[in-house]
Amino acid sequence: MAKRKEDNFCSPENAKRPRQEEVEDFDRDGDEDEGTVSFTNGTSTLTAAEVGIIESIQLKNFMCHSMLGPFKFGSNVNFVVGNNGSGKSAVLTALIVGLGGKAIATNRGSSLKGFVKDGQNSADISITLRNRGDDAYRANVYGNSIVVQQHISMDGSRSYKLKSEAGAVVSTRKEELIAILDHFNIQVDNPVSVLTQEMSKQFLQSKNEGDKYKFFMKATQLEQMKEDYSYIMETKERTKEQINQGEEVNEIEKQLNAIRDNIKIGEDRAARLERKMEEQQVRLNEAENKYKDIQDKLEKISQETNARAPECMALKADVTAKKRDYNDAEVLYNRFLNEYRALKKDDEQLCKRIEELKKSADQSLEPERLERQKKISWLKDRVKTLQDQESSVYQEMEQFQQAIEKDKEEHTRIRREELDVKHTLNYNQRQLKELKDSKTDRLKRFGPHVPALLEAIDDAYRRGQFTYKPVGPLGACVHLRDPELALAIESCLKGLLQAYCCHNHSDERVLQALMRKFYSGTSRPQIIVSEFRNEMYDVRHRAAYHPEFPTVLTALEIDNAVVANSLIDMRGIETVLLIKNNSVARAVMQSQKPPKNCREAFTADGDQVFAGRYYSSEYTRPKFLSRDVDSEISELENDVENKKAQILNLQQHLSSLEKDIKHNEEFLRSYQQRYKELKLKIRKSISEIQELENIEEHQSVDIATLEDEAQENKNKMKVVEKTVEQHKENMEHLKSLKVEAENKYDAIKLKVNQLSELADPLKDELNLADSEVDNQKRGKRHYEEKQKEHLDTLNKKKRELDEKEKELEEKMSQARQICPERIEVQKSASILDKEINRLRQKIQAEHASHGDREEIMRQYKEARETYLDLDTKVKTLKRFIKLLEEIMTHRFKTYQQFRRCLTLRCKLYFDNLLSQRAYCGKMNFDHKNETLTISVQPGEGNRAAFNDMRALSGGERSFSTVCFILSLWSIAESPFRCLDEFDVYMDMVNRRIAMDMILKMADSQRFRQFILLTPQSMSSLPSSKLIRILRMSDPERGQMVLPFRPVNQEEEEN
Repeated sequence: MAKRKEDNFCSPENAKRPRQEEVEDFDRDGDEDEGTVSFTNGTSTLTAAEVGIIESIQLKNFMCHSMLGPFKFGSNVNFVVGNNGSGKSAVLTALIVGLGGKAIATNRGSSLKGFVKDGQNSADISITLRNRGDDAYRANVYGNSIVVQQHISMDGSRSYKLKSEAGAVVSTRKEELIAILDHFNIQVDNPVSVLTQEMSKQFLQSKNEGDKYKFFMKATQLEQMKEDYSYIMETKERTKEQINQGEEVNEIEKQLNAIRDNIKIGEDRAARLERKMEEQQVRLNEAENKYKDIQDKLEKISQETNARAPECMALKADVTAKKRDYNDAEVLYNRFLNEYRALKKDDEQLCKRIEELKKSADQSLEPERLERQKKISWLKDRVKTLQDQESSVYQEMEQFQQAIEKDKEEHTRIRREELDVKHTLNYNQRQLKELKDSKTDRLKRFGPHVPALLEAIDDAYRRGQFTYKPVGPLGACVHLRDPELALAIESCLKGLLQAYCCHNHSDERVLQALMRKFYSGTSRPQIIVSEFRNEMYDVRHRAAYHPEFPTVLTALEIDNAVVANSLIDMRGIETVLLIKNNSVARAVMQSQKPPKNCREAFTADGDQVFAGRYYSSEYTRPKFLSRDVDSEISELENDVENKKAQILNLQQHLSSLEKDIKHNEEFLRSYQQRYKELKLKIRKSISEIQELENIEEHQSVDIATLEDEAQENKNKMKVVEKTVEQHKENMEHLKSLKVEAENKYDAIKLKVNQLSELADPLKDELNLADSEVDNQKRGKRHYEEKQKEHLDTLNKKKRELDEKEKELEEKMSQARQICPERIEVQKSASILDKEINRLRQKIQAEHASHGDREEIMRQYKEARETYLDLDTKVKTLKRFIKLLEEIMTHRFKTYQQFRRCLTLRCKLYFDNLLSQRAYCGKMNFDHKNETLTISVQPGEGNRAAFNDMRALSGGERSFSTVCFILSLWSIAESPFRCLDEFDVYMDMVNRRIAMDMILKMADSQRFRQFILLTPQSMSSLPSSKLIRILRMSDPERGQMVLPFRPVNQEEEEN
């Protein structure tokens, strides 16, 4: 196919067009109805692509879609928009797979069978390619379109059908498809032609300079050229070496050399493994040192916090005491201050009364005064009666209040007890159901999914997915010698009874994948990775021993050594004693020195006993190891009935308490109303008394007595005033002490909080360091296993080499008996044997016929001609190799020039694109180290130094990366470009700019097709018939065909 050339696409009016035609000839099928409107304000004439672009795609049972399409694409810009799950990426994946791409190139799966929809037997892809004009491929056979149909089966195989425009099958061979793709220059594995969503994310987030260089080389096909040149040079060297040698070696020597090479490679690999082991050990040591440092820091902070805790508590107590003293002093001060104010008020009233009495001389109001005194006396008696009634009502109120509070406390307690009983009832009902299920299948005790999981494990093992079949659940692989110890053993082993054992990490990953199918929403059983052995560990030297009580290991019957070894590794069952009686267990473990090697003990009730601690069990009966299932079911059924009856009694009690509370609250409200009424009457009577006492009486009073009383009141005022001053000074002093104590407490509390804040990130680092230590330990074990396996293979090869050398020595000894000196030959032993036999036959024939000279001369001539012919061929081959060297040298220089030219063009396009946002940038290609460094400076370039892209913001980096991709588009040849979610990491501003740049490029390259996939609505795009927006609707429940409606559908129908 003729290569298209283009100038700078930023100047559409100057861009070269391969051909121009009228609008009505743009698409004779009517699929495109573009006009002459340009979306870049340019006035360039439309030039449509004629070969290689995608006209339509249709999918059936592909990925999660029953039917998609057919999708008809425009010849220039196509936007496929829609929400996640609508099928955008499925279209792009089908394009790659349908045109012969590998499944791994889609980043959507590793096998073709993964693209077949669940529940279906096959999937079908149909892609229509345009095939018009002078560059059409076999136009007389295919016509204006080539239809590529691919059928994918459930077993991962696929078949092709290449059809003409009329629908006739032209070919079913993949070679024909490859020829078509080569003719159209379609490269589905080139990221510049098809940039998938996953590759787009990886590339946009990549900060590695080597990745950018590889991307550039692959996009420009320089990488393929480099590999081709390298392969040619290697083939030439091998051919040259064979010619220079010009001989074949003995079969045994060839075997020896091969073995020696393998041994040398093996030794090199062993050295590499040793270096990796050392590196892994260094990393492990670093991780352990880091873990220890963090642990030391955390311990230091903890010690400092604990050291400050007593001081903090003492200061807190001191602050509390100081506050209490200050509050007491403040109360006394206010009391004496109020007393002083009352005395002062009385003094003012006495002085006023004396003045009034001195002025008054009327003594005619005596009868009225006596009447007031009588009424005051009656009112005081009435107040006393009302106060007695008030006290009685208040006592009744207190009694009802206490009764209500007592009933509410009882109600809360009964309610809590009811919830506990319901929780226990639910647990017992679940356990009862599991026990009833386990009567038909004992494995269901360990979980409802266990039988199905074990069947899946058996099936996977038969298919060879496991090195060794995993063992589990472990509880199903052990049996009790004494049923009374079932609860004790379950309390000891706990979750290990549901665990599984795997031989290596590869088997673990397969088992995890199987478990995810059955334990999606719940926690999965534990998986123990340990090498399977046929013999159980010898634990006699470290096992606990007591003449009366067994260990967990001896109390169990374990037929499988793998199970026993796993329980020894994970729980140390050889060091745990089982003692039925609780008091005896305390005596054995705590009243005296525990038995040798014994770490802990368990009782028949499941209680855990250490040398200095005792923990009660939260379980009352065994769940997994009980033998008498019927008895367990009977007991559980009785418990369930008892719990139900207990819940009913509790609910009746709650109802009775609620009634009592309601009645008491009603009585309380009535007494509270009565109490308020009495209070009101008392206040009214006291008010009347005060009014009567305050009535001005114009009568003669002993003024001297009032004056004496006033003088006495003044003396009291002086004493109280002095006392107030003393208490005020004391209060101020205590206040200063309180403030000082609070400041000290706040300071120490702040330090403790700061230490706590320092400890939190250290705890997180400690967890990360712990995980890193575990990872490094696993890595070290992995390399140790690899090294052991490799050394075994290497030793086997060395033994084979020794045997071959002995065999060679025997053969050479036999040969020396025939000929003392070794003759170098160019032929193999079998050919020499044939020639010897042939010569013997000829000698015998010569002896029989006394020799035939003419026959001998004829054979000599034939042999000479054969020799001369071979010699001529060898010389010709040498000349060809010499010529090939010259050609390859010239071509490699041309390749370097071509690479330099592409590099320069890429730099120019990149700088031109950056300038559209007033950015400056430069690209540095290091072909020796295979790195590409991109530096970008936002704003004016002369204001600051260039920055590495890692220093840019997310939007700036995304914009720069898009510029880089567009630069590669400008130097790479392909009839169409596909981008999936290219704008996923851009903000609105950079997305708009990048979109304008892509549209501008598309306008300058109308002979190419652009297919852009994005979840954005694209509503802000300019109105143009060169742009086609295909919107994909969200899939509906039960929907078989997804609607696919172009924006300008009405125009297309017209």
